[in-house]
Amino acid sequence: MNLPSVRSLAEQARRARTKLALSSDAARRRLLEAIAEALCASAPTILAANEDDLIAASSRGMSEAMLDRSRLDRRRLDGVVEDLRRVAKLPDPLAAQEAVRVLPNGLRIHRRRVPLGVIGVIYEARPNVTVDVAGLALRSGNAVILRGGSETLATNRALIAAIHEGLRGEGFEAALVAFVDRSDRESVEELISLEGLVDLLIPRGGESLQRLCRERSRIPVLTGGIGICHLYVHPSADLERALAVIENAKTQRPTVCNALDTLLVDRMVSAGFLPRVVERLGALGVRFRADPQAQELLGGIPGVEPAGPGDFDREWLSLVLGLKVVDGIDEALAHIARHGSGHSDGILAEDREAIARFLAEVDSAAVYANASTRFTDGGEFGLGAEVAVSTERIHARGPVGLEGLTTYKWVVEGEYHCRR
Repeated sequence: MNLPSVRSLAEQARRARTKLALSSDAARRRLLEAIAEALCASAPTILAANEDDLIAASSRGMSEAMLDRSRLDRRRLDGVVEDLRRVAKLPDPLAAQEAVRVLPNGLRIHRRRVPLGVIGVIYEARPNVTVDVAGLALRSGNAVILRGGSETLATNRALIAAIHEGLRGEGFEAALVAFVDRSDRESVEELISLEGLVDLLIPRGGESLQRLCRERSRIPVLTGGIGICHLYVHPSADLERALAVIENAKTQRPTVCNALDTLLVDRMVSAGFLPRVVERLGALGVRFRADPQAQELLGGIPGVEPAGPGDFDREWLSLVLGLKVVDGIDEALAHIARHGSGHSDGILAEDREAIARFLAEVDSAAVYANASTRFTDGGEFGLGAEVAVSTERIHARGPVGLEGLTTYKWVVEGEYHCRR
């Protein structure tokens, strides 16, 4: 099969984006609804393709965590479509006028939101990303180039076919959602070299992919999605309710970036609380990596092993949980600062001063008081969906929704003003 080059896809996307960027809010809403309808109509084809992908991936020895990330059953597909419809209903991200002012000389100035342009997204597994990113990009007036992984290639082809059907049905070019129908390394190298054609790169993958994009590309890169997430149990916590939050954060979907990786328990409550954690989560299949102090309290309990070198720097993406006893909030904060990835961290406490200090001092994209880290998600934050969870400190941070895919320009109106 003679596939187009990544450069030609980018050139076509760049040409096609002008019409979309200038389209009305209503037209972009209708476009997303049309894509949602096309996905529903294509559901049997999409689900069959995903089943083929899963069978092939399993035969290659893919881990259970990656298989779960790659799975797109009917319930998940319905959720993807519902998220797309929610994005369609969100306020127009291009309508906002900000910093409106009239200067003493009479000039009228405001900032107007505009699309970023062409966005390149590199990702693996999780075929929902294909629809989430396409929907957010189109709603915010952007074109997008998608390069998925080999494990869901057939699924992504089926999803892209439905997205293109929706685009054409509403009078837009299919090139607005370009799909790199290859999973070789060369396609990544091509994409990250397209300075001047691609305005933003979003690598949604492991540390090696993110490092490659930072080091080899001159295109601005928005990285994130690597979550080493913590919860700290303060002595003032309602321990019964804390157990439910910990269970949810660890077990509700352990293969995703906002799942809990390390539980920090204050020494003052550790002797009574840690055995309860192990009993409750162990019954759900969780295994534990304990620091020496936690190990001393839990010695002999099945499923509890000593934490090894680097275990507190790992994103488990599975039913494994690190356990550490800390001497107060100072040590908890120091541990998170040293071992966290800046993704999602929380405190379980009733002490308002401790909560205020934790929320102020933990420098993560999302910080929590008495809630599960699993809420770090575009849909849960009311953004409809997300293109990534950014751990960057500039442009966009946390779940990146519509606003994160826009920039602004200054609009200045005068009466033939001249500067003196």
